[in-house]
Amino acid sequence: MKVLISGGAGYIGSTIASACLDAGIEPVILDNLVTGRREFTTGRTFYQGDIADGHLIDHVFAEHPDIEAVIHCAALIVVPDSVADPVGYYRNNVTASLAFVEHLLRNNCRRLVFSSSASIYQAGNDFTVDEDSPHAPESPYARTKSICEGMFADIAATQPLQILSLRYFNPIGADPQLRTGLQLRRPSHALGKLIEAYESGVPFMITGTDWPTRDGSGIRDYIHVWDLAAAHIAALTQFDIILAAEGGTSMAINLGTGTGTTVRELVDAFNKVVEAPVKTQEAAARPGDVAGAYTRSDRASNVLGWSPQHSIADGIRHSLQWAAVRDQRLPPAE
Repeated sequence: MKVLISGGAGYIGSTIASACLDAGIEPVILDNLVTGRREFTTGRTFYQGDIADGHLIDHVFAEHPDIEAVIHCAALIVVPDSVADPVGYYRNNVTASLAFVEHLLRNNCRRLVFSSSASIYQAGNDFTVDEDSPHAPESPYARTKSICEGMFADIAATQPLQILSLRYFNPIGADPQLRTGLQLRRPSHALGKLIEAYESGVPFMITGTDWPTRDGSGIRDYIHVWDLAAAHIAALTQFDIILAAEGGTSMAINLGTGTGTTVRELVDAFNKVVEAPVKTQEAAARPGDVAGAYTRSDRASNVLGWSPQHSIADGIRHSLQWAAVRDQRLPPAE
């Protein structure tokens, strides 16, 4: 089996590509390298360019007519940046995705796995959600994911294309073999900031301490990136069976652990892994931040036959191991 991975030189896309190789699936990588890294494409078929470039997409399919599915990971993903630059986010995440699907249809692509986000949800009072929970995206980034899901579902309803939208919760960790990991030296998510504080010997800032959670800090469903990658392999290998069983052309599936972890609890878990505990300070929430949510759904287990295999401690440990080798694997280019 051969699969095209847009954004395949990024953190999640490159990890999915590694999982594909381990499963005997050949990945073809498409990435414009705006945030992705060329090093993550070593030994893999790679095309540098934009998903909206129709000539390039035609060229990829002409050279690889045996591509059976596409995993669409290409997107800008930083919430505060989306608040500051909504035009750029809608252009890159929505407009380019529409053009991409048009090119896929022209090249007779029939299967699309979309990297969506749990940030589209309106969480209930207990901060849990399932695939039928109402959508209430609270940042331009989250809205781009919600818009794309609706757009793809509309297209799938009348065109020869089927969609599986995998709604990620909060990825952490790295490929356990350390082939890939977070390419950013200073990632903006909580675990990245924790590692930065640990390495620098400064306090970790808990941004937002008056959310209506059990300890006032935000709550997240931290899912190991290797578990996410495994879910994509399950989606690829069972794509037709899944949609045939449901009798539809599109489906959304939550990918989370089903366990909510607050930021304070994440700090506690981190301090149990490292030798020198990180101290904390409190600060106001960032623009676009939300209280958070975690999945209560068992659809991934029932439909994909998938469940997470890695703990939060595993994710922290693998993230630290990757951080220790990152600059050797990825020479400064930021």
